[in-house]
Amino acid sequence: QVQLVESGGGLVQSGGSLRLSCVPSGNIFVINYMGWYRQAPGKQRELVASLTSSGSTNYADSVKGRFTISRDTAKNTVYLQMNSLKPEDTAVYYCNVMGFSRSLFNSWGQGTQVTVSS
Repeated sequence: QVQLVESGGGLVQSGGSLRLSCVPSGNIFVINYMGWYRQAPGKQRELVASLTSSGSTNYADSVKGRFTISRDTAKNTVYLQMNSLKPEDTAVYYCNVMGFSRSLFNSWGQGTQVTVSS
């Protein structure tokens, strides 16, 4: 079972920046999909940004131009660079990675809290 370890969340003032990291454990042969999702209190989990193995990216309209998803292939690490943060970005952020290790996997991170103060 591939486990994901997230880091980088915290408290930041409006207009500030944070970078989230997500590192999968184990022997990963192929990563097909990487995504960041978030869930605010009382709301459903939503896609923030995704990146496929072909390099295609997708962003929620609310974060376009402010957030960037990227990957360090050598480290199998996926990042979410968040700039110009707003209070409405406050949520628990989850990493999702799909690929092939000993078998196909679809793993989620434990979540990291991002709080943006006004």
